[in-house]
Formats: sequence, structure tokens, C-alpha cells
Amino acid sequence: MTNDLPRIYLDNSATTPIHPEVASAMSELLVRCYGNPSSIHFLGRESRIIIEKARKSMAQALGCSPSEIFFTSGGTESDNMACRCAVENLGIRRIISSSLEHHAITHVLEQLHKVHGTEICWLPNDAQGILDLNQLQRWLKESRDLNIPTLVTLMHGNNEIGNMLEIEKVAALCKDHNALFHSDMVQTVGHYPLNFTEMGLDMASGSAHKFYGPKGVGFIYIRGGLSLGAMLAGGSQERNMRGGTENLPGIAGMSLALELSVSSMDQRRERIARLKNRLKQGILEAIPGVTFNGNIDGPTMYQVLSVSFPPHPKGEMLLFHLDIEGICASGGSACSSGAESRSHVLNGIGMPNDRTAVRFSLGSHNTEEEIDRTLHVLRKILLYAS
Repeated sequence: MTNDLPRIYLDNSATTPIHPEVASAMSELLVRCYGNPSSIHFLGRESRIIIEKARKSMAQALGCSPSEIFFTSGGTESDNMACRCAVENLGIRRIISSSLEHHAITHVLEQLHKVHGTEICWLPNDAQGILDLNQLQRWLKESRDLNIPTLVTLMHGNNEIGNMLEIEKVAALCKDHNALFHSDMVQTVGHYPLNFTEMGLDMASGSAHKFYGPKGVGFIYIRGGLSLGAMLAGGSQERNMRGGTENLPGIAGMSLALELSVSSMDQRRERIARLKNRLKQGILEAIPGVTFNGNIDGPTMYQVLSVSFPPHPKGEMLLFHLDIEGICASGGSACSSGAESRSHVLNGIGMPNDRTAVRFSLGSHNTEEEIDRTLHVLRKILLYAS
């Protein structure tokens, strides 16, 4: 790659660039508001006011009460808290989930089975990654008939292949069968209009750096009336739900990032969807034998395109060659980038081993020119070089 080529960032599902207004606001708070929010003096009270304003703003954006929002270090902690505390505090004995979930869910469920003997039921899926909701209904009926306290945890938008869950349908099934419902919504908060109360959720997880906010801060929504205990013991922060001094600049930055994302949501979604379609059609026209992973013609995230490239001498090194050309993309979840084996999601949908998957995930900063250059580079790598 020559030095004068600008980098093209197409890995927004891994993390988004922080919004300049968010970075500026956080920088000011880092210097000006250094009081501990638990202190009773005026500097502490000033910090506490900022945190509670952020909580109120986020609750308004997400259609819930401020008392139902609890701040965490990110999506992984929130997912872990929902599952662990459901077992330890709510007496959950069965958890229904999917092997296509993020490892923040699958790994903690494996631990809960090992440590607590929790029964884990993995929903089947087809080659497009579509979950068998009929099986979900059968398991929920069994749980109700046998009086087995059950939690369903299914992600709203799959971070690797882009599939979107029929979340209202799942919530209704859970309610009809007296089961709790948690959703990992890390990929959809800030990108889709959400109302947690109307959707019928019991718990939900979010992370700021997926919607142009800072890393290291997130939240968990817990429906009022659920008596979860703290996963992190320590102080009485977050109304005794999460010990540890609050990350004030991060919380304020997350709140502002969500506010900005919601205010520009419709315009951003329309533009990014056009770019995704441009990329999809360009790849189809340029690369013989290419296919797409996931439920590409059904409910799918407008910003994610998972491409399955046919066998090629440079296939295994495709991401490396894209990087050399200044294009940032991924083969799956960034949280598994150090793993030797292929993504568990791609294995879970049965993608052949001789094909190469690349996830392109688009953001508000991307342009038509970047898409066209990406298509040019793909043609250069896969068609004109042996």
C-alpha cells in the first residue's frame, strides 16, 4: 500500500469511531468533573448530577424508566450479569439460547452449566442462520408444564452475519410461557428505533463503542420488579447493583453518543443501506461464485454484509491483502480475532471450509468512493492476480 492511499474502515461492527462531539465533551469532563459521584461535597454532587442526567437521557431514548438502566463496563459484562444473576438470584434452572450468539453469552452459559448444573438448550438453526422458533415454543411449553424457571437469551442482531431476531415474537412467546427474556442488543442500540417497554423485554445489553461512543462503558436494562443482585461486589454504586466508582466521562459520552445516534438515525440508515447495496451488487457483478452469509433476503441489519468468497489461491490471505491496500474488514467477531479456528458462527451455519468469509460493516463515515475503491481492490486481488 502506498502512503498516499487513505484507509477505508469497514469494520464498524467491531467498533465505531468516536463521534467528535462525544470526544470533546468527554475531554472537558475528564478535567473539570473529577469529584467522586459517591462523595457528598459539591464536586461529588456535580458528578452525580451528570450521571443521573445521562441515565434519564438514555432511558428516554430506549423507552424505559431511568431506574431500569444500570451502567457497566460494556456488553460483555452486561451479558454475563444477565445470565449469572438470573441463575444465582432468580432461581433460573434452564436457559434457552443459540450457538450463534456472541461468546459473551455462549461462554458464560457453558460456565453456568459446569458450576451450577444449569440446563442449556441450544436452538437449532438452518444454513442461513435462521433460528427454529417452533422449537423455542416447544421448550417453553415444556418449561411451563414442568415448572422449570427458564431464561431465553437471544441477540437482536447477529454481529457476524447480520441476521435480526423477530424480537417481539420471541418476547411474546416468553411472556405467554412465564419465561424471562434477555437480548444482547449491542449491535442494534443506536441503530434502530427501540422501546424496551413496548418490546416486552426483561433484560437487554448495550455497549457505547458500537454507536460512536467510547470503549469500556455500557449498560444493562433490567425491567422494574426483577430482583437481581450485584455481580460485582464492592460499594453501593448503581443502587447496589454494581460496585465500583462510576466511569463518569464514559457514561456521559455514551449518553451523548446515543442521543446523537438517535437524532440522525433515519438519515444515516438510509444512506448506509444504499452503500451496502452498492457493495453487494458490485461484488455479485465482479466475483463469480460469490454468495452471502445469513438471512440476506430477510430481516438483516442494514450495516452488515458477510460475504462468502469462492476458493482462490489468495483466499486464506484475503484480509491481509485488503489490509495492505488500506481496507479494514474482518472475518468475523473482533473478540475472536486471536483464535486459530474459524468463527463459531460460520461453523454454525455450515459454511464450507474452502471458502473465505469477509464481514464488511459500514458506518456513518463511509462514502460511495470508498465502496468503489473496495470493489476495485477485490477485483484486483481475486481476478487479476494468480
